Formats: sequence, C-alpha cells, structure tokens
Amino acid sequence: MTDHRERLHAPLSWWAGTVAFAITWGWLFLVLLGPSAALIAGAIVFVAVGLLLLRYGSVAVVVDADGLRAGRSHLDPAFLGEVEPLDPEQYRHRLGAGADVRAHLVTRPFLNRGVLVRIDDPDDPTPYWLVSSRRPRELATALFTHRSTHEGNSRGEEEAEEVN
Repeated sequence: MTDHRERLHAPLSWWAGTVAFAITWGWLFLVLLGPSAALIAGAIVFVAVGLLLLRYGSVAVVVDADGLRAGRSHLDPAFLGEVEPLDPEQYRHRLGAGADVRAHLVTRPFLNRGVLVRIDDPDDPTPYWLVSSRRPRELATALFTHRSTHEGNSRGEEEAEEVN
C-alpha cells in the first residue's frame, strides 16, 4: 500500500520555454537555410529539450511500507527520524545559509516547499534528507505514520526478545 506518491514534473512555464527555445532555433535555421531546415531544426530541438525535461521531471517521491523513495534514493523506515514540513521561507533557508553540506538533497528549482527528514542512524553521516514536494504536509504525515508504525513494531520485537 502506498501512503503518498507524487511526481515532481516540470511546470508548464518550463515547457513554454522549451517551445520558445525550439522556435528560436527554427527561426535561425529559417534565416540561414530555409523553411524545411527550420522545421527539422525546431522539431529536433523541441524533442531533445523535451526529453531532458521529461527525465528531469520524472522524479517520484513515494512513501510506502518500504520507507521513503525519492528518485533513486531509498530510506528504510527504521532510519526515519523527525519529519518537518517546510514552508517556502524555511525551505529556502535549508537550501542556503541553514544547509548542512552532508545533507542528502532531492530538490527541484521550480518547487519552493518540501520536507526535512532527519536520519536516525548513528552510522550514517547524513544528518537529514531535504525533499521537494508540492504537498509537504501530506508527505510529512505519511512519513510520520510510517515512522510511528515502525517504532511500534520495533518496540514489540524488543519486548518479545526481552521476554524470551
């Protein structure tokens, strides 16, 4: 069961920029080589930049029984620490002056909100993950739920071991 899932797609303004960029290249080729070359150049530029945007915007942020997955990174529920949804001002601070160079970032420049997830693993030098999100409160709630569920399971296992 997935508690939270979102894709960090590039906004429409970036796609408009892609169209404008392709038109600009088409115009250059129109002036230099004529209409056929302009259409081909514009199409090639649009497809190339569009594919880059699709890849860049394909980052998925998922919270499920396996923990947090942000892009290709995975954080096991056993290591989920404190979770804090960040408003734009707090988020900007964590990306700038308040940043820790050891932090793991899964951010996108077109998003100004996110979640800070502290790492509860003494062997890991990473103090926290900073993850962009369009719905940081929902993401934080899902992470908190999994953290609480896992803490409850861990305590139950520890108590069972102590009894045996």
